[in-house]
Amino acid sequence: MTDEAPELRASDADRERVAEILRDALAEGRLDMAEFEERLEATYQARTYGELAPLTRDLPATGAPAVSLAKPPADDGRWVGRFVGGEGTSTWAVAVMSGFQRKGRWTVPRRFNCLAFMGGGEIDLREANFADREVEINCFAVMGGVSVIVPPGVEVVMRGIGIMGGFDHHEEETLPDPGAPRVIVTGLAFWGGVEVQHKATKAERRRLKEERREQREIHPRHDNP
Repeated sequence: MTDEAPELRASDADRERVAEILRDALAEGRLDMAEFEERLEATYQARTYGELAPLTRDLPATGAPAVSLAKPPADDGRWVGRFVGGEGTSTWAVAVMSGFQRKGRWTVPRRFNCLAFMGGGEIDLREANFADREVEINCFAVMGGVSVIVPPGVEVVMRGIGIMGGFDHHEEETLPDPGAPRVIVTGLAFWGGVEVQHKATKAERRRLKEERREQREIHPRHDNP
C-alpha cells in the first residue's frame, strides 16, 4: 500500500482487499488471532486510505493485490485498441520546398521528427494508432509550416519556440477523454509556424450528427405555443 492521497475515501472493495491480506497473514503465522481481529475490525471501520494504510504496511501483499491509492483514470474504451507499441510506421519526415503528409491508419512513434523548409507538412493523427500513451512530435518549420491534426479528446502540450514565427494551438473547451493519448509538440518555428487543431474525421462527424438526430427523436422538443 502506498501513502498517496491518504484523505481519499476508501471503498468497500478497498476494505475487502485489505481484509484478504490480513487473512493470508493470519494463515501464514504473520499475525496471531488477537492482532488479526484487531486489524480486521479497524479495516471495516476505516473510512479513508490513510486509515487503511497502516494495517498492511508491515505485511507482504501475498494472495491478494495491494490496495493502490493512486487510482488510474477510467478508460472509456475508445482508445484501448489504439495503443499498439512498437517503433512506429514512420519516425521522420522532411519537406524542402515541397510537402509531406502522414495520415490515415499509421502508427505514431514515441518521438516523431519533422522538418519543413520553405515547404509544408501535415501530420494527421485522427485515424492513427500510437506506440505509447505519450508521444512527442518534434517540428522544425523554417520559412514553412507544419499542421498537426488530432482527434477530439486528445490532450496536447505545446513546448515549441517561435522566432519571428509561432506555435499555435486551437484548444478544446472540453477536458481530454479518459485514457486518451497525450501529444507533446516541441521544436522551433523560424519565420514559419506550427499549428495544432482538434478536428473529428468526416465519419466521426456523421456519427455524432446521427446520434444527435436519434436523441431528438427519442426526446422531441416541445415548444410552448
